[in-house]
Parts: sequence; C-alpha cells; structure tokens
Amino acid sequence: MIYEIDGIKPVINEKAFVHESAVIIGDVIIEEGSYIGPNSSIRGDFGRILIGKNVNIQDCCILHGYTGIDTIIEENGHIGHSAILHSCHIKNNAMVGMGAVIMDKAVVGCNSIVGASSLVPGMMNIPDNHLALGIPAKVKRELREEEIEWKRESTQSYIDLTTRCLKDFKSCEPLKELTPARNAKRFEMDYTPKNS
Repeated sequence: MIYEIDGIKPVINEKAFVHESAVIIGDVIIEEGSYIGPNSSIRGDFGRILIGKNVNIQDCCILHGYTGIDTIIEENGHIGHSAILHSCHIKNNAMVGMGAVIMDKAVVGCNSIVGASSLVPGMMNIPDNHLALGIPAKVKRELREEEIEWKRESTQSYIDLTTRCLKDFKSCEPLKELTPARNAKRFEMDYTPKNS
C-alpha cells in the first residue's frame, strides 16, 4: 500500500523488500537491502523519512515526523517490532528495541542499543556504542564489543531475510496437516536460568 501525497511519491529501491500490508506515504526514501515488515506505517506526509541501506523496520513500526525535520535511519539500523520513531536520527548500526519510542530530535549514536519499551525523550543524545533504557531512557553503560557484534549478526539475519523475501515470498494455501519431515524440524530451548 504505497501512496503519493502533494505529488510526492515514495522512492523504494528495487532491492528493498516492503511487505504488502505496510503503508508507505509520500516523501519516503528506502534504500537497497532494506526490509519493511508487515503492518508498518511510514508516513512522509509532513517530514521526510530516509531509510538507509540494509535497514530493517520490523512488524507494526510507526515512522513519522514534523514538517521540515527528517526522520533518518542510517545504514544497518535495526528497528524492533512495534517501535515508534518521530523526527529522530538513528545512526549507523544502531538498534531500537521492541516497543521503544524515540521522540523529536533525539539521536541514537552509532552501534548503540535502546532497550525494549524504552522512551527516548526529545533532544536526547545517546552516545556511540552505549546502552540506553528506561522511561525516560537513561544511558546505562558502554556496550561490550561482543554485544555490538551480536547486534551486527542480528541485523545480518534481516539483510538475509530481505534477499529470501525478494526471491521466495509469495501467498499460498496452508497445508491441512503437518508432514513428518516438517515435524522433525523442531528446536529445543534451554530454559535454565543463567544465574542458577
């Protein structure tokens, strides 16, 4: 569902994947390799929205902004399910956790992570390589290199998903029952608390 407004049409690179249930309106630019998940709303009807290369915007996210203020997500940005971004700047390789809200003129630094359900107030500047969380969000500490690497790997899985979707994503009729081969593909999780 892609719409123009005031004669301005979204620009979507042919190597980006946009789910058919996502709504993209107006002054929106989506670069190569980016993934836009189901039921996302990206409204460029006031401010411009720039989505860089290899960004993932997961299910039910909302991106919007004020007139004259761009909402920017730089390359390898990772926006978790149901996050809300409004006239803010997410820098290279940063992650916004599920359900987090990033308000006007806030900046999330390179490689930084905003915790799930956090509220980043307007004008807040989260430094590069840091973890911020809470309501309102507070910068808690510098991220360890293994945490930044985990984030890179997580984002890579969405870059790979974009490729998979461009190649194989299609509507289908469901199976009536589980096949034995499919049933064999089950995963066991270790639910042992880490502190025990």
